[in-house]
Amino acid sequence: KNGDVLIPLANMSNDQADFVVLNTMLSELAVLGFEYGMSSADPRRLVLWEAQFGDFVNGAQMIIDQFIASAEAKWMRMCGLVLLLPHGSEGMGPEHSSARLERFLQLCAKKNMQVVYPSTPAQYFHVLRRQMLRTFRKPLVVMTPKSMLRNKLCVSEISDFTDGNFQPVIDDFAAIDKNSVRRVILCSGKVYFDLCESRRQIDQTAKHIALMRIEELYPFPKELLRALLTEYSGITEVCWVQEEAENMGPWSFVRPRLEALIPESCRLVYVGRDEAASPATGSHHVHQEEQNDIVERVLTENSQVVGQNDPSKKNGSVLTYQRS
Repeated sequence: KNGDVLIPLANMSNDQADFVVLNTMLSELAVLGFEYGMSSADPRRLVLWEAQFGDFVNGAQMIIDQFIASAEAKWMRMCGLVLLLPHGSEGMGPEHSSARLERFLQLCAKKNMQVVYPSTPAQYFHVLRRQMLRTFRKPLVVMTPKSMLRNKLCVSEISDFTDGNFQPVIDDFAAIDKNSVRRVILCSGKVYFDLCESRRQIDQTAKHIALMRIEELYPFPKELLRALLTEYSGITEVCWVQEEAENMGPWSFVRPRLEALIPESCRLVYVGRDEAASPATGSHHVHQEEQNDIVERVLTENSQVVGQNDPSKKNGSVLTYQRS
């Protein structure tokens, strides 16, 4: 009406918090350093830094190592900065696939920060809400696959937002007989939806399988996971599934924790891509073959399980092996 600029999100009520959007210089190191300082100076402010692709956080690694992961231990300086890192094997090539989740997990110790991989909109909402409602501040690293914005299975009811809270582990939602389950599949992130959809298609042959999501990788929800696994009294196999390469992703972090957690009589099995120097293949066709192979191996009852040092363990670029 009068030519003035109107920003609707900054004018929702008279007593709302400031809403500011800034386009910044293309330097992950400089910008993340600025946002770290902003978050440290004002702990009441929700500061979120998002990489266009998760891989771009590489350029800010010095800020992560020197400040975000270690400032509280070195200088007793708490910080509630949130990192949003698009991550996931989506067939977009090696430069647009990995936020280097394994590096963040390697930096985790003494509850210095939080690393989460939420699989629903409500989980994402609740983890941000929890970040501000807590009486302390810890850095929050969030894996945020772009494809999940378009995934029709990745939805939440209104009640999921208005009730409840963030769940570090999500049990299988399907109507299955827990006493008949023999294999529990553990995973994080977008690969869950590939597994869920494939299980639905072969429902009659996959009733012995339960899908469980670990939404918070650090601090690792050991006791909660132990309690949920106890409900499956007949399991003989716990399978960790990831779409990252064997030397990447959460596997090296969760493996010793799972080995200490599950019963000795229960096999711990890894299914995922072979170790690699590059985060992903440059061929979309090869990527899809690998992804399909992972899902098929996990959900097929007679999938071959071989020893870690067995030269026959490789099938293309997908591995399957068990705890000794």
